[in-house]
Amino acid sequence: MNDPLLSARGLTKTYVMGRRSLEVLRGVDVDIARGDFLALRGASGAGKSTLLHLIGGLDTPNAGEIIFNGQKLSGFSEGRLTHFRNRSVGFVFQAYHLLPELTALENVCLTARIARIPSAVARSRATEVLARVGLKDRFDHKPSELSGGEQQRVAIARALINEPVLLLADEPTGNLDSHTGGEIMQLLQSLRTEKQTTLVIATHDAKVAALAPRVIELVDGLMQT
Repeated sequence: MNDPLLSARGLTKTYVMGRRSLEVLRGVDVDIARGDFLALRGASGAGKSTLLHLIGGLDTPNAGEIIFNGQKLSGFSEGRLTHFRNRSVGFVFQAYHLLPELTALENVCLTARIARIPSAVARSRATEVLARVGLKDRFDHKPSELSGGEQQRVAIARALINEPVLLLADEPTGNLDSHTGGEIMQLLQSLRTEKQTTLVIATHDAKVAALAPRVIELVDGLMQT
């Protein structure tokens, strides 16, 4: 693979819980090309979410290296790592993580405001991206007034507002029925094609994984292709 967007080499991750140690990743290597659509598949506890968190800079490995655009994440200062997470990576989680007191528009704007994008620009971008995900009539609705599928669409809009080059989705259909989950996957695929965004999805669902041109299976912290 020439000039990958992101490379991971020898990633290990162990969590210590009291006297116990849980080895979640045991030496994972992966290359992700620009514009790639990759599915990480595996049972609960296989290490999918942990791997997403590591390559997105939300957590650090115990050993191994992550290289993004030719630069090692381990060499980033905390401020630069925050900038990387905010501007280069978009996160979509199974649990949505929307602030209940904010409207859909305000939830989406929040990510842009953290990036110090001017308020008027942030609002304009949020309006545009919410319309693109099919919520042009739901700007002023709070999460409790939205269905699960609509909340996930808000979460996707929030992930896209800063125009990231890498979109990481952790079980994005896990809380949705099959029909709504299918709509969310169609939306993610369309947005990836339009924006040439690199998309990595963690899922235990074989049907979701089958939509990706490239699938990696994680079993007991080890990668199988």
